[in-house]
Formats: sequence, structure tokens, C-alpha cells
Amino acid sequence: MTQSKESRDRDDLRKLPMMPIRDMVIFPHMMTPFVVGRESSVRALEEALNGDRKIFLATQHDARVDEPRAEEIYTVGTIGNIVQSVKMPDGNIKVLVEGLERATAVEMNDSDGFFVATIRTSPAVLESSPQTDQLIQRVMSLFEQYVKLQQSLNYETLVAAVRTDEPGKLADTIAANLQLEIPEKQKILDVFDPAQRLAVIAEVLSVEIEKLNMDRSIQSRVKRQMERAQKEYYLNEKIKAIQKELGKGEKSEFDELKKKLESAGMPKDVFEKAIQELKKLEAMPPMSAESTVSRNYLDWLLAVPWKKRSRETRNIEHAEKVLNADHYGLEKIKERILEFLAVRQLVKNPKGSILCFVGPPGVGKTSLGMSIAKATGRKFIRLSLGGVRDEAEIRGHRRTYIGALPGQIIQSMKKAGTKNPVFMLDEVDKMASDFRGDPASALLEVLDPEQNTSFQDHYLDVEYDLSQVLFVATANVLHTIPGPLQDRMEVLRLHGYTEDEKLEIAKQYLVKKQRGHTGLTEKNLTFSDDALKEIIRSYTREAGVRNLEREIGNVCRKVARRVVKNGQKHKETVTAANAADFLGVPKFRDSAVHEKSEVGLVNGLAWTEVGGSILQTEVQILDGKGKLTTTGQLGDVMTESAQAALSYIRSRAHYLGLPHDFYRSVDIHIHVPEGAIPKDGPSAGITLATALASALTRIPVRRDIAMTGEITLRGKVLPIGGLKEKLLAAHRAGIFEAILPADNQKDMADLPENLKSAMKLNFVESMDEVLKLALEAPLPELKEEATDLLASLPQPAPPEQRPHQ
Repeated sequence: MTQSKESRDRDDLRKLPMMPIRDMVIFPHMMTPFVVGRESSVRALEEALNGDRKIFLATQHDARVDEPRAEEIYTVGTIGNIVQSVKMPDGNIKVLVEGLERATAVEMNDSDGFFVATIRTSPAVLESSPQTDQLIQRVMSLFEQYVKLQQSLNYETLVAAVRTDEPGKLADTIAANLQLEIPEKQKILDVFDPAQRLAVIAEVLSVEIEKLNMDRSIQSRVKRQMERAQKEYYLNEKIKAIQKELGKGEKSEFDELKKKLESAGMPKDVFEKAIQELKKLEAMPPMSAESTVSRNYLDWLLAVPWKKRSRETRNIEHAEKVLNADHYGLEKIKERILEFLAVRQLVKNPKGSILCFVGPPGVGKTSLGMSIAKATGRKFIRLSLGGVRDEAEIRGHRRTYIGALPGQIIQSMKKAGTKNPVFMLDEVDKMASDFRGDPASALLEVLDPEQNTSFQDHYLDVEYDLSQVLFVATANVLHTIPGPLQDRMEVLRLHGYTEDEKLEIAKQYLVKKQRGHTGLTEKNLTFSDDALKEIIRSYTREAGVRNLEREIGNVCRKVARRVVKNGQKHKETVTAANAADFLGVPKFRDSAVHEKSEVGLVNGLAWTEVGGSILQTEVQILDGKGKLTTTGQLGDVMTESAQAALSYIRSRAHYLGLPHDFYRSVDIHIHVPEGAIPKDGPSAGITLATALASALTRIPVRRDIAMTGEITLRGKVLPIGGLKEKLLAAHRAGIFEAILPADNQKDMADLPENLKSAMKLNFVESMDEVLKLALEAPLPELKEEATDLLASLPQPAPPEQRPHQ
């Protein structure tokens, strides 16, 4: 139905409380929440709530004005219905208003502290027509494009909200969601005619879409054209601005670096190179890769100690007390350390010492290095060289490589923080070499007191003084360490412990340590001496005390469980009788030797990397054609020793009561048990010869005697190595008599007194003496003139002494 001209021209005047609105334009058909805080606005709100809940909402020109005058408020506004109002704790009121229709304020009066507006509404209805429908479709299409481009708006929600057939409502809904300035939104509100309002919105949407497309195009083009250098420049300028605001300008950072370099105590040539590098850094863009490399280099130069030293304790009495408290025995080692401290008192700047502790695992090599640091008051650092096969691990990589770092020597010095630490090179015998270089060769400079004053790391590329460092290397064996490297170190051997020494170590150190680790006290657990001896004999078989500590820890854990179950007052005493209750079936018998004396079975003595061991040797005589067979993974040297022993027996056949051609009708089989373990070395010579003599003469060999020594074809017994370890193995196995080469008598000084007093040691020069001592019955045909005959034969030149294993 068409509205008549008279009806359209009629003015509908009414008075409503008016509230000025800041920073927003409220459109009809929209639900809008806002907070009311001004006193005049609160009074207008209360007036509306007391009436029909209608209020006139008009936007003020300047949001900064707290109490606007009538002329500072837009005349066109929206009549709103107050849907909800909630008073907040701070006194403000939160209001939810529904916009009803547009209205023009004909007059604004201040009444009782709030505005009352005389308003005129001008309802307008748009007739449906093809032009109108086309306009609506165009506006809808433009709004969808706008929402897609404007990423801050929710596309699905807004597109659904504008699905309406009323042109006026559509125009107001879209206008309310456009991100426009307040004056532009007010212009849309000023338009009463729906068709004209839709046209205005279509024009606004077209402009906004063009702006958004242009922004997107510009961003895309800039992003494509912006190269890395431009981006870095932008970021650098931004960083400079931030630093300037914070008062931390780039210049002050370089000044600070320079002060640090000046106070680091570097040698003159190193300082000059650092300053040169600093100047290069100043000329580089801060975010460039080269500046990062230079900065890292300067940081490393500053991190390495150039002048800081630990205050060294040179009190010999204090050092001796510390060493004795931490370690039992090891008298020679302790004596050498105290000698070093004595020299430090007499000489102001002595050259650094390079010690090398060599011994089986578990004898305390690494912990001894820590005790040296403790006794001297120095820092302690440890570098494990086991498996290292790259020379760069020692000297570092040159700075040309990405991710280059100094070598482990310089890194460890940085970690120590002082230029005179105790530096332990652990497992120096386990280094390897490949196409990347030989780390052992790189260590030659580090461990040479004549050269390490000017050690040069590839990364730092400056000379660094290592002469004040006390280097301590550890190794299990020497033969894998290159000769030149051995020559630079003072080798101190740590032999295996005797049973009595292990007992004292367990009582003084291990039991207390394991009790502490498991939360027990002496009131909860005690060990008798017999119990510790039982654990040593029946549950461990080693040169050191590592397994002994492990077994004591097993006992402590079992007792800890019982204490938790039965209460803190629970107490256990471990004795020899109940040790099996805690540790199970004994792993070793009291004696590792055979139960009785047998024919062709001899107790030999061998040296291994973990100490000495008993090497039982068996010989069996079989019908055959003179073949000699050796089994048990014997090496070339040991196989040759077996051949030499057989040749000796053949040369003495007449004096042993054997036919001169006895070997033609028999096969001889020599076997050394534990066949999975490779064995080699010449020191089993007299053992093999004794086993052969016993098997051929059918005379048993004493089970309570062990032997070691190299044999010549003429029956001479030559010296061997590893004497202490071998005798300790015999002692552990319950053998208290041994046959040894006479030339090893000089090594008696290295044997512990309790070992010398506990064992009977027979030193021999010839194989005949060995047979007299080892065989249970005398050889009936062994004549006295045999020795004279041996002496009358021409003697070869003494062979070069070789290392024995």
C-alpha cells in the first residue's frame, strides 16, 4: 500500500530523555551494549527506566568532552529501547539497548541535570521494485566481498546476519558492521530514505573494497620485492630505535666489549687481534652472519681464563692428610704428589707436570686426580678421550666452518675458569685415528712442557699458555699409547689391591659410602670383617674394588627394604655365614685352582688389562704321528712358546727317562681353558714345558704352586713383566707358592710387604730347577750331570727383553 503525501509530511513530535554517546554510532535494528558512567547520562537512563524505557541516543562530536553542550551533539540519533541494565561494583551501569528507529532532535533542553530532546521521527517505507531488488543484491554482493577481504570480521556470522528482505534493516545492519570513522557512520545514519541509504552504503562498500584490494596488492608486491638485505636494514633501524629509547645504544655495547677485553688480562698480541676483530664487528650489520661469527669469537676470547688463577695450597701436611683420607695405600703415588708440592714451594714458576696413572679398572685412578685437585686447592676438570678419533676434538675447527667451536682443551679451560686447574685426560689409551686425523698426535703439543706455553687452538688462532695446568692422564694399558706420547708423560703404575688392602678400603670407604647412598646408618647395618672377606673371595674376582663396591651396595639395598618394612630401628649384621642370604650363591669358589694334583695340569700366571689371573694349562698325550695341536685361542707368540717347550723336552728326553724318538708315536694336545678369551705372550713358556714334562712322564704337578717365565730352547728361564699383578692373582686364588725367573728378583721392591710375607717365592734360572720344584715326585732319570751338560753347551747371546703379557 502506498503511503499518502499527507501522511509522510506529518510530523510526529515527542519528548524523550537523551543520552550523548561517545566513540560509537547506534543504528536501528541493532543490539548494542555500552557502559554508562557520566552523572547526566545516569540520570537520563533512570528517567527512561522510570518511564516506558525509551531513550534517545545521539553521538557527540568530540569523544574527549565529558559534558557536551547541545550544539556539540549530532541532531540525528536513534530511539532505543533499554533491554537490560546492570549496576557494576564501581558505580557504572552496563546497559544493553535495542535500536528502534531514526529520529531528529528538534530541540535539546537541560532538565534536572540531563538532556531532554524533542524529537521528530520520519518513518519511510520503500516499495518493492526491480531496481530496489537489484540494489539490494548489489549491496549484499559488495558486503560479502568486503567481509572476505577484512580479515578481522567473521564471514559466516555477518553474512547470515544480513539475510533480510527489509531494505532499511539491511542497510542499517551493514552500516553498523562497517569499520568506518564516526563521521562517516553518522552520515549514513543521517539518511532516512532506505533506497538512498542503500545507495550510500553501496558507494562506501565499493571504496572500502578498493582500499582493501589496494592494501593487499601493495603488501603482496612489497613482500615479493623486499629482499633479505632490505628486511635486515628495516630490523636494524628498528633495533637501533629501541636501543636508543632504552638508553642502550649500539655504541655503548661496543664500548662495554672493549672494556671487557682490556680487563681480561690477555697477552699483547692476543689483545691486538681482539681489538682488530672488534673494529670489524663495528663495521658489520648486526644481523649479518659474519657479525655473529665475530661476536662468538670475541665471546670465546673473553670466556677463556687469561690471568685468573686458583689460590694454590702448598701445605704438604694438609695435602698428605687429604690424600690419606681419600685413598688407602698407593704410597708411591702419594709420595710423587707431595714431591710436586715441595718443588712448588721452592720454585716460583716450575714447569707443569704431566702424570700418567696406568692400572686396571677400579683401582682409583680418576678419583686420585680429584684428590690431587682437592689437596692443592685447584679446580678439577675431566675430559674423557675414550673413542675420540677426530683431531679437531683437541684443537677445534677453524672459523671458516659453519658452527665451528674451539677444541675440548679450550672448552674445558673455559669450564674451569682458572689457568691452573688439575686437568684429567681420562682413558688416554682408548683414542683412535681415522681420515679425520690423529688426536694422539694433537696431544703431543698439549702434554709437552716445552711447547704447551704456546698451545694454538684452530678456532682461537692465538697462543694460549697451558704450562700452569697440572695434567693427569689415566690409562689401563700402555702399549696402545703411541711412543712419543708416552715419552712426554711420567708413568706411575697403580697395581691391583691385595685382599687385606681391599678389606681396609671396604671398611674405611666403601661401606660408609654405600650406606649413605641408601639412607642407612651404622645402627641399621654393620659388616663383620669375615663378611667383607667372604664377599671379596666369593663374589668378586678383580684387581680393583668396583665390583666389591657394587656387591656392598646390593646388600645395602636389601637391608634398606627391610628397614622400610620393619621400621627405622631394624638392624642387620652381615657375617660370612649369612652373606649368601643377601647376595645369593657365591660366584667364585674359594680357590680357582683344581682340587688335586694332576698329570699334565699346571697353574700358570697371566697379566691382563684388568690385573693378573690364573691361567691353567692342560696337556694330553694321544696315540698318533708326532702332531702338536694348540687350542684355546692362543696367539702366535704363545704358540711359538709351546713349540719351544716341546723342543726343550725332546732335547732332554734321555734325562727325563723318555725314548729319544717318543714324539714319533704320539700326538700332543695343549689346551688353555676359557677358549673364548684370546691369549698371547711368551711368559707361559715354563708353564707349557712343565705341563709337557708331567704328561709325558706321568708325574703329577703340584696343585698349590703357580709359575710364570719365558723359556729358551736350552732351558733358560727369562724374565717377564707384570709380576705384582700375577702374584696378586695367585694370592686371590689361594696359591701361596710361585716359581719366578731369577732376573725378576729386582722387582721384589714393588711388592707389598704382606704379599711377600704370605707367599713363598722361588727364583730359578733353568727349567731343570722348575721341574724339581713343580713335580710331586722326583724324576728317576734326571741326573745331576744334566745341569753340567747344559752349562757346557755354547750359550746364545741374551735375547732382547720383550714386554710380556
